[in-house]
Amino acid sequence: MLVGATEKKYLREGIEDYQKRLIHYLPFEIKVIADIKNSRNLTADQLKEREGKAILDLVSTGDELVLLDVEGAGFSSPGLANWIEKRMLAGTRQLIFVVGGPYGFSEAVYKRADSKMSLSRLTFPHQLVRLLFVEQLYRAMTIIKGEPYHHG
Repeated sequence: MLVGATEKKYLREGIEDYQKRLIHYLPFEIKVIADIKNSRNLTADQLKEREGKAILDLVSTGDELVLLDVEGAGFSSPGLANWIEKRMLAGTRQLIFVVGGPYGFSEAVYKRADSKMSLSRLTFPHQLVRLLFVEQLYRAMTIIKGEPYHHG
């Protein structure tokens, strides 16, 4: 799940490429939460609250909600693959990863989240994180399947 549209064409194209690859491994879709109208008139906290409500409206009971957050658990690529595979084997109904907006998540979203995951301790633009994450998700699936995409 993504908050707001992906603005740069090269990022959209990269995301679409990995999305096409991922559907060969598992049901995968990207839901985009529309940009909040009149956001320039809102404080960062107000914006996070509205985005948070939109996020939570799309999450059902039984879904596992994972926030991409700099304070989350860090994984190696094989570690991420192992983490995902355990959830697949456990019968997780739906695993939802969320890339938030530029101000992060509301308190309500943090409370509902089952876990937080970090791609790096470095700070990246949230638009770029979208591409980095779908690539890592694809890499995880190739590791799970023992395919040669991941070398190392």
